[in-house]
Amino acid sequence: MPKISYPDRLRKLKVPTSTYRRARGDMIETYKLLSRKYDDQASLQLKSKMSSLPNDYKTRGNSGKLEVRRCKYDLRKYLFSNRITNMWNSLPDSVVMADTVNQFKNRLDKHWANYAFLYDYRVNYNGNGSLVL
Repeated sequence: MPKISYPDRLRKLKVPTSTYRRARGDMIETYKLLSRKYDDQASLQLKSKMSSLPNDYKTRGNSGKLEVRRCKYDLRKYLFSNRITNMWNSLPDSVVMADTVNQFKNRLDKHWANYAFLYDYRVNYNGNGSLVL
């Protein structure tokens, strides 16, 4: 397979990129924290830092949206709670409202099945619905 391009090789072997694996892991951890699959104390601490939007707030997407916080310094941009917000808010309600972790994983994989960042390392998914090269 040395003559096949790297993204095509990943696609043929069905091995996702590290960007995809990191985003998937972040979404799984976020689901576990927001659905209180962990210790209640840890879930409450992180949930207070991420702060959900009020229930009567009309938005598109899922019903468990998180507030996007602005950062004055670049240092805070890359923290977990800021890094995952746009990606989490872009997920549909059918994915976010899963009953179990395995159900969430399956729905997330199905939702992201056709995204370019699954096998192309040059594409970066920023969660705003756009792909950045």
